[in-house]
Amino acid sequence: MSRTERIYGINGPVIYLKGKTDFKMSEMVYVGEQNLVGEVIGLTKGRTTIQVYEETTGLKPGDTVTASGDAVSVLLGPGIIHNIFDGIQRPLEEIAKASGKYISRGVNVDSLDTEKLWDVTLTVSKGDYLHAGAIFAETQETKSIVHKSMIPPGLSGTVKDLVPDGAYTVNDRILTLQGDDGKLHEIRLAQKWPIRVPRPIASRYPAHVPLVTGQRILDTLFPIAKGGTAAIPGGFGTGKTMTQHQIAKWSDADIVIYIGCGERGNEMTEVLEDFSKLIDPKSGNLMMERTTLIANTSNMPVAAREASIYTGITLAEYYRDMGYDVAIMADSTSRWAEALRELSGRLEEMPAEEGFPAYLASKLSAFYERAGQVQNLNGTEGSVSIIGAVSPQGGDFSEPVTQNTKRFVRCFWGLDKALAYARHFPAINWNNSYSEYTEDLAPWFRENVSPRFLADRLQIVALLNQETSLMEIVKLIGSDVLPDDQKLVLEIARVIRLGFLQQNAFHAEDTCVPMAKQFQMMEIILYLNEKSKDLIAQGMPMSVLKEDNIFEKIIAIKYDIANNELEKFDDYRQAVDEFYNNVLAKNG
Repeated sequence: MSRTERIYGINGPVIYLKGKTDFKMSEMVYVGEQNLVGEVIGLTKGRTTIQVYEETTGLKPGDTVTASGDAVSVLLGPGIIHNIFDGIQRPLEEIAKASGKYISRGVNVDSLDTEKLWDVTLTVSKGDYLHAGAIFAETQETKSIVHKSMIPPGLSGTVKDLVPDGAYTVNDRILTLQGDDGKLHEIRLAQKWPIRVPRPIASRYPAHVPLVTGQRILDTLFPIAKGGTAAIPGGFGTGKTMTQHQIAKWSDADIVIYIGCGERGNEMTEVLEDFSKLIDPKSGNLMMERTTLIANTSNMPVAAREASIYTGITLAEYYRDMGYDVAIMADSTSRWAEALRELSGRLEEMPAEEGFPAYLASKLSAFYERAGQVQNLNGTEGSVSIIGAVSPQGGDFSEPVTQNTKRFVRCFWGLDKALAYARHFPAINWNNSYSEYTEDLAPWFRENVSPRFLADRLQIVALLNQETSLMEIVKLIGSDVLPDDQKLVLEIARVIRLGFLQQNAFHAEDTCVPMAKQFQMMEIILYLNEKSKDLIAQGMPMSVLKEDNIFEKIIAIKYDIANNELEKFDDYRQAVDEFYNNVLAKNG
């Protein structure tokens, strides 16, 4: 049957073909004279439904639709890092050269630079038997990342011949593999992979190593594991994007994939400008040397927005297969869900809650379940961690996207409008946020930070919970009627909020804090609490304790002690002892 058909009907980004066709489900097609990219999303006996990833203005019934023979795929090879793609892996820099500042329809550019020569070092020899996923060559992709070219999944065999080490393009033949079926296969630096199919792994590990972000409220109170999932829901202006920026900049992930899914163009510009100037603290190179951006901004086609997160997760899985820890920042999954809703409406599907399609939950789970810490086919270990921002309208966490996301993530970092307006950042509300990874990561914290780390964390959480309960009373009758031990709880909780939970992204010492300093800060706050409780028990009123500036001094620790000067904590412990002795001497 013919592989070229004609359009029968058009409804926004959705087009219909009448009658029986030879197209396949999820196949990529080219639509109209400009060869607009589309994907087959529905097949019945009498109709084929296609979503078009570009603006369909000007299309008309009778225009041709040509099948490509492949599913919607990305090209995987050297050149992905330090690049900026749209939602279907077209490099925006090349598009700009071809069409200017705005993306023209039907722009046909290669996903990767096919002319650039890469210095390739082969790691195999003639006659070697290679399994699927085996690394056969290495390339210095950027100053920070060594690209490891792998045998495509599903293919194993013996190396019949190979090229010598040297400079090659992504499309040059590197070796010839005689498959187990006897057929010869030419292996290149680049390979294709369909975006909606997870790349295969050997096994999956339970969570056991944290993704250290340098943000105290995350690492200490609500930690995420490498290979874990987290949601950052919050209303407009609460700091979702900035929180993701901080994690992307300072976390101990090897590679960052930042997906701007339906967000404002100026936000993506800010990411690009920040990352192009920021020095990576781990390597000393530029941050972009280990970052890939996928920009599908709010003015770009809706259908491509729906595809963008699958493009991002597929790129992340590819680098995971090389043995890297990859962190994905998806900003925002709400805009992605809105794209699903718009497409679902045009397809005339039965709507569920708030107009979202009934399959919203299954789509979210399919995305978040592609995270994990795994053993790859080649024996290396890697991880994909997903941190998705959620933008509930009006900051209402009961709306469908937030509620369904909570079902599939194990970290919930709820942003609070009141905290943001009070300039308390990160504006994560410690009362409605949680992490289910804490117990899984307990052995790591005990071994790598301190055996007392989790006990200290529990005390910090308990004090914050006590403050929340007491504030209900304070709102009614004021704080003056509280007994001194409860006044102390409020004061220590204030020290925790201002001195520990609040963090200044623009301060050199406070923007990223190592785990050792986070632990020491908890220790000194709890030591002050212990000494103050002793004084209260001996009859000292809270007003006397507050005459000393010790509480403000402890709050200022985050600025006054550099991250590499942890020995100074001994001086602050002595200062607390002096405070204790002075109060006793004056009022004993």
